[in-house]
Amino acid sequence: MTALIAAGLTATSLGLTACSSEDGVDAGIVTTNAGEPQNPLVPTNTNENMGGRVVDRLFAGLKYYDATGQAHDEMAETIETADRKSYRITIKPDWKFTDGTTVTAKSFVDAWNYGALASNAQLQSYVFTPIVGFDEVNAEQPKAQTMSGLKVVDDRTFTVELKSPSIDFESALGYAPFYPLPEVAFDDMDAFGENPIGNGPYAFESWEHNVKIDLKPNPDYPGGRPAKNQGLRFVMYQSYETAYADLQAGNLDALDTIPDSALTSYKSDLGDRAITKPTAQNQHIGIQSSVPHFGGEEGLLRRKAISMAINRPQIIDKIFNGLRVPARDFTASTLPGYKGDLPGSEVFEYNPEEAKKLWAQADAISPWSGRYAITYNSDGGHQAWIEAVANSIKNTLGIDAVATPVPTFKNVRDAVTAKTIGTAFRYGWQGDYPTMMQFLSSQYYSYSETNNVDYNNPEVDRLFDAAMAAPTQEESYELIAQAQTIMIAEMADIPVFDYVAAAGRSEHVSAELAWNGLFDFENIEK
Repeated sequence: MTALIAAGLTATSLGLTACSSEDGVDAGIVTTNAGEPQNPLVPTNTNENMGGRVVDRLFAGLKYYDATGQAHDEMAETIETADRKSYRITIKPDWKFTDGTTVTAKSFVDAWNYGALASNAQLQSYVFTPIVGFDEVNAEQPKAQTMSGLKVVDDRTFTVELKSPSIDFESALGYAPFYPLPEVAFDDMDAFGENPIGNGPYAFESWEHNVKIDLKPNPDYPGGRPAKNQGLRFVMYQSYETAYADLQAGNLDALDTIPDSALTSYKSDLGDRAITKPTAQNQHIGIQSSVPHFGGEEGLLRRKAISMAINRPQIIDKIFNGLRVPARDFTASTLPGYKGDLPGSEVFEYNPEEAKKLWAQADAISPWSGRYAITYNSDGGHQAWIEAVANSIKNTLGIDAVATPVPTFKNVRDAVTAKTIGTAFRYGWQGDYPTMMQFLSSQYYSYSETNNVDYNNPEVDRLFDAAMAAPTQEESYELIAQAQTIMIAEMADIPVFDYVAAAGRSEHVSAELAWNGLFDFENIEK
């Protein structure tokens, strides 16, 4: 994920409280920037990267991703399929959770069924959509408690039946929602998430909310990404400026986002400790269709007008010193199969005259009133570029466009998830595994819990399904291009830019950024 998700992404943010990361830290423990996770640390309910970066250290899945995004077997001994539809999975023997209990096939099947069940309201439930029986389990009134496509064969073997062949399923099996859970988790999942018991390279130590999360190496981890340090401390800062000052002072070991104010100087400030790398991350402006003036044809015209009113190259040059790439689609330019010249992609180009014309057409449907506010989290280093976007829109369209801060990333995510935000908002995605469908399925399937903008097009859903079922990657990429062409025509949301990450490390550590812009945490050496 994480999305980051990403992720899990969703986008990078920082928490509320600044603290010096070296307070009471043992010499071998690596300190790195972080933020307060939105939710307790449950893999199927973590869809943002402040929680995701911790969850991915605590758990081991069937696969894991290295720094380049390549998938490797982790707990999987074998994954057998003849048709990419029916899978027989055997896990490695004698793998333990940190409470000493054994990880079994049932640990995976129970965790996936929990994540899929509608009454558990897990944010990552959409990932189980391809599995037979998901629709019954995920219905508003569930018709079953478990997916019929999952079967435990014995302690180390289970089978998975998909609705149709999937080109992404096997590569997705290192993504957080597919992690196993120990039996104790199901007694009280929220309590478990506050004090998680995993099977990954690190064990949970403590969580001081809005301050820090401490992890220690798991001495019993037998997998392919053992900790090369004596532990991780995820430190929550009020701002990237504070974190950068700590990095320069030697009080922080790894910072994944250099603040805007230092982008012209960080290479000279840090020398060979400066890290610059194109990564699979993006930033978008979203607006939910329930917001006045943004439904139907009027909303489509306004979204296109706003996109063409944003001078992306100028903002990238002035704010980011060139360390971003103007968006040309809804994924990220570093991903395999990316096409930057899709039909209609001129809507991502700065075109003031066309923007004004489209805005006037929208006004003919319903005259504009009020202000165009873009909500962002003020703890995440986004103020400068959101203000620049708002000014570009204001100067082009002649409307009252403003950047509207709220204190924390969690505040924004809670309002977006509850569909109560009521304004445009900044959001982004940080890849959980390196495929375009991971970006698209998470955010634009009509039924995804992480569909931030209520995008709903049955033909796009169908094309996504077909892309997943395609017999070759090239055919899959072609179907993805068709889906994105529709999304561009409907302006699903407003992509702004993709990342060229600017990060830094202290002189105490060797560290590198992974493909998705997060540090390769297990391999940071101090």
